[in-house]
Amino acid sequence: MTRRHVRVVGAMLQNEMGRYLITQRPPTASLPLLWEFPGGRVEEGEHDAVALARELQEEMGVRIEVLEQVMHTHHEYPTYDIDFRVFRCRLSHPDAEIHHLRVHDHRWVALEEMGQYRFPDADAKTLARLLDLDH
Repeated sequence: MTRRHVRVVGAMLQNEMGRYLITQRPPTASLPLLWEFPGGRVEEGEHDAVALARELQEEMGVRIEVLEQVMHTHHEYPTYDIDFRVFRCRLSHPDAEIHHLRVHDHRWVALEEMGQYRFPDADAKTLARLLDLDH
């Protein structure tokens, strides 16, 4: 049987106070109630930046500007593989209100506070790299 390969994009959004946006997965989603960098799946034929902007609009009702790719990792879950790319982004309107359209909750978190939240394995790898980059 062929393993599924899923391409996923995530946003590294930092506010003016140096905190990063993380979102909580809905209780009915796979990996329920875990925290993650906002983003989602790239659809067939879709460019990463377009997918990331679409996902944040659908999940939280915010518009973003996608900047450079900052990380790329692969992770093997028991039944599928993730190709995960993280992009530095910024809110098009810094004072935009974040709505919980397809996320359970959100937080603006300092790097040193990230350990207080439980992340899926692919996000945890990215977080480990991020912490390494900053120290």
